[in-house]
Amino acid sequence: MKILAKKTKSLIKRIKNYCLITVAAFIYAIAISLFLDPNNIAPGGITGVAILINRFIAIPVGTLNLILNIPIVLLGLWKFGYRFIISTMYALGMVTIFTNMLSPFGAVTDDLLIASVLGGCFIAIALAMIFKAGATTGGTDIIVKVLRLKWKHIKTNILFLAMDALVILASWVVFRDMTVAFYAGVAVVIDSVVMDYCLYGPDEAKLIYIISMHPEKIKKRILEELDITATVMKGRGAYSGDEREVLMVVMRKQMAPQVEEIVKEEDRNAFMIVSSASEIFGEGYKDIMRERI
Repeated sequence: MKILAKKTKSLIKRIKNYCLITVAAFIYAIAISLFLDPNNIAPGGITGVAILINRFIAIPVGTLNLILNIPIVLLGLWKFGYRFIISTMYALGMVTIFTNMLSPFGAVTDDLLIASVLGGCFIAIALAMIFKAGATTGGTDIIVKVLRLKWKHIKTNILFLAMDALVILASWVVFRDMTVAFYAGVAVVIDSVVMDYCLYGPDEAKLIYIISMHPEKIKKRILEELDITATVMKGRGAYSGDEREVLMVVMRKQMAPQVEEIVKEEDRNAFMIVSSASEIFGEGYKDIMRERI
């Protein structure tokens, strides 16, 4: 009975997640089809590239976004395993369908400021919902993770910024209009800020202590899947006297739900302390010397 109840609970959770992804994909499509694309605003990432290519090839933006993401998702499958592939492909499929379905309606506004702000907000809300459901939309998230495997000294945010900047620069060239390129940058900034707030609130970072019977499995998945490290400390129970490994994991806010999900999957009885960290100094984060100057 316990096994059946566990499977039922897991099935219900999976159904809820896919419903959440479906709603999020519709919101994402609204941002692209009704605000950004018809106003020539390419909001960075693979979606921005799809909008630019669409101006030369008569293929719908939604379809182009899917086509461009397929090799990227396969690359992610090769490098990081199968765990995310099904939900990610489902999210991409829903985004494609809804984007193509809404495209004929055209822009709801021709004010570039309104379009960039609302488009960026809708994208942020949609992505936050998709991430909470345990999926991604592929694209630059996977590319950055792959690049970081080879060039670990380059900060993740720098890679994201560089790719978005290239798309925005390309939009300037394609549309020959600095104004739309500027508002594409506005959309990217709004997207980043709003999504960050939707997912994690105003806190700067997260610090998680994990006490588990399976520390090696958790540590291995954190290292391989999230590309963040952990500090292993020795601990002893005050009452039992048993010695345990304690994992201390410091990460940017965006990664915290994924770490928590890994712990839940590997050890449902794990003891986990999640706290906020206002700042992180060190490799991959802030330069302690630069911040103190």
